[in-house]
Amino acid sequence: MIDLPPTTIHTKPRVGIFARLRNWFLTGVIITAPIGITVYLVYVFVTFVDRNVAFMLPDIIEHNQYLPFGLPGLGLIIVGVGLTVIGFLTANLLGRTLIRYSETVVGRMPVIRGIYSALKQVFETVLNQSSNSFRQVALMQYPRPGVWSIALVAGDARGEVERRLGSEMVAVYMPTTPNPTSGFLLFVPRQDLLFLDMPVDEAMKYIISCGAVAPLDKPVV
Repeated sequence: MIDLPPTTIHTKPRVGIFARLRNWFLTGVIITAPIGITVYLVYVFVTFVDRNVAFMLPDIIEHNQYLPFGLPGLGLIIVGVGLTVIGFLTANLLGRTLIRYSETVVGRMPVIRGIYSALKQVFETVLNQSSNSFRQVALMQYPRPGVWSIALVAGDARGEVERRLGSEMVAVYMPTTPNPTSGFLLFVPRQDLLFLDMPVDEAMKYIISCGAVAPLDKPVV
């Protein structure tokens, strides 16, 4: 009769009550923290807009005089309607004439004209639906060869930069982690960039999370 070696039974280690409580607590934080922070940020933004718009409203249309409760978001609605009306008025001949006259006046102010011109170009470039600025993500070797960083493609180099560096230079914005509002404007040869299919919002989450939230790889078929 052949003696078989004893069978080793691996039992799953028991989890203590304190470990379970810790896991439950961390799970609760993971579930509620993003929701709570999002709701809080929305509340702060809506309250800020309401507070700064309320003093501009005439007393006759102040809703607090007729309702026993406040209407959160009313200021945001008023701002949205106001911007839409301004855009509608600007689209006609009279609005364009007023805008052209206003820009002529601002253009004669030494310091203000530079600020206005720069801001106008930025908003026109970013908000233009046909623009490709900041709609593509790329990898570039920075700060040294062999080390890669995420960058947002701003567009091809223009003006004197293009004339002096060549037409194959691309302007990219490399945001810092975890604060993407600061970063570097770099002019990189196109062949040194590795263009990605990753959406810009996924890249921003990747940057803000310090690499902890990696976007799913969705290969283009």
